[in-house]
Amino acid sequence: MIGPATVKANPVARLGRSDRTPLGRWFWTIDRVLLLMIFVLMCIGLIAVAAASPAAAYRYSGGAHQLGDLHYFKRQLMWVMLGLPVMLGVSMLSRKWALRLALAGTLLFMLLLALVPFIGKEANGAHRWIGVGGFLIQPSEFLKPLFIVTTAWLLALGHEDRTVPAKRISAVLLAIVVVLLVQQPDIGQTALFGAVWMVQAVLAGLTVQAIAGLVAAGIVGLSACYLLIPHVTSRIDRFLTGGGDTYQIDRALDALRAGGLFGAGPGEGAMKLKLPEPHTDYIFAVIGEEFGAIACLALASLFIAIVVRVTIRLLDEEDPFLLYASAGLVTQFGLQAVINMGVNLNLLPSKGMTLPFISHGGSSMIALCIGMGLLLAFTRRNAYLKRSPYVGGWKE
Repeated sequence: MIGPATVKANPVARLGRSDRTPLGRWFWTIDRVLLLMIFVLMCIGLIAVAAASPAAAYRYSGGAHQLGDLHYFKRQLMWVMLGLPVMLGVSMLSRKWALRLALAGTLLFMLLLALVPFIGKEANGAHRWIGVGGFLIQPSEFLKPLFIVTTAWLLALGHEDRTVPAKRISAVLLAIVVVLLVQQPDIGQTALFGAVWMVQAVLAGLTVQAIAGLVAAGIVGLSACYLLIPHVTSRIDRFLTGGGDTYQIDRALDALRAGGLFGAGPGEGAMKLKLPEPHTDYIFAVIGEEFGAIACLALASLFIAIVVRVTIRLLDEEDPFLLYASAGLVTQFGLQAVINMGVNLNLLPSKGMTLPFISHGGSSMIALCIGMGLLLAFTRRNAYLKRSPYVGGWKE
């Protein structure tokens, strides 16, 4: 006699809409399309770093210090494997715990940012990194998403209680960060922090007069940086006049031109060997050389799709905190991509900013995973779940 077959339950198959387990709640409320697009970006980044790794290894090898062709690819793969669970874990947090993470992280990384001029490692004339256990971390990268959520919370408090001077408090917090970044100096990150805060403040009802005043203050600040910080002066002068040492951008443009529409093919690029930072700042040029302008346009379209996707989901958001936080996080993500690609195309002066999820870098990857994890947490919602009799007692 043949007994009934024993069928092992598939945990994915059990994820019905009535599933009240933490995994079930997460699965049916997460924006799975957004998660998929982020995962695709990570995969593209691994391919791009694999293409750029031999050139970077060749450039940074010397004497007894020889790096393997795939040295930077292996490191990037490690960062992705660490970052992906971080992103998924953060995306499962409730609003309360996500805010607690942001507040604690903001305090920690502002403290580390203040210590950078004293204990930081110097590279290319700037102190931006702190050595921890054999690794270098960049506090400003981690501070970005956490600071955005913190200022969103402050602005939301002001929305709920008009007697709270939330905009002034958040502006003071921004001013402290700006002073710390200028000391490194890191003008690119300074501008990014300021631009994201401006978007949040405008959404929170900043007056036209205040906007004009802040824009004027920003112009004065950038002008002061141009006049007082030598490397900022040289970068802007090279961008505006085309004079001086334009080696970096010239090689980037050569790589993009060499790729044409469809590229030279994976591993076949020659101009990347002359790029100063082929795996980080100028990885977009490597993509253009080996995979062509079509691939560059597709990558840019993916960044745009992510920004548009989040923007559409925020159009009917009624919670001020979720609106300010999500808008700030996606603005940071989009602006960072625009800045990196703009530098590679000689549309913006060099800023040393990574291309999100594409450029090599541990601090950048983990910080982006935290930021996008927070964004996924804040955009979690599903109208069916909220009215389901099976999960009616659950709140996001």
